[in-house]
Amino acid sequence: MGEAVTGRPGRRPGRSGSREAILRAARLKFAEYGYERTTVRGIAREAKVDAALVHHFFRSKEGVFAAAVHEAVRPMELRPVLAGDPATLGERLLTTVLGLWESAERHDALLAVVRSAVSHETAAGILREFLGREVLGPLAQALAEPQRALRSALLGSQLIGLVMARYIIRVEPLASASTPSLIAVYAPVIQNSLTGDLPLPRTSTTSQRPR
Repeated sequence: MGEAVTGRPGRRPGRSGSREAILRAARLKFAEYGYERTTVRGIAREAKVDAALVHHFFRSKEGVFAAAVHEAVRPMELRPVLAGDPATLGERLLTTVLGLWESAERHDALLAVVRSAVSHETAAGILREFLGREVLGPLAQALAEPQRALRSALLGSQLIGLVMARYIIRVEPLASASTPSLIAVYAPVIQNSLTGDLPLPRTSTTSQRPR
């Protein structure tokens, strides 16, 4: 015998699928409206749940966005890339990042996060803190070279610049270049940032974890 539904119209009982539906709705709203114009109520309407359920799972719009960032990047998938020969780390990282952006499953999620981050300081701060803690920090710790934090920050700037030019602004010929050709051009540059000689002077801040 089926359960009687006694909640408000549109509310999903229990946890079944609700969190995932909210995240899917949030990605659509962040991609379409950016961070500032996206609201918890709008996300709830898109997900066909009560706004109270969004607060239950994520507490706030900031919490929804932070979860969307984590789901888009999935840092645990990047950790195996840090293992292996340091001499080919740049190529492995670049191949992984380009593969994520060119994945039909992940492209829209990443696009929503980046578009929100470049249009609103709160979203930018959430993404910056996440990347420092979950991506650039572990990368710095994995490097055996001096100036580890500086090297991981340089890598981050290079990858973010490439992503912006290729996938967001779509600057030609980068936007239409083949993935193998981009890897052939960029991988040595990234590798030099990770393990090559850096002409920049060392300071006390270069040993700190990227923020």
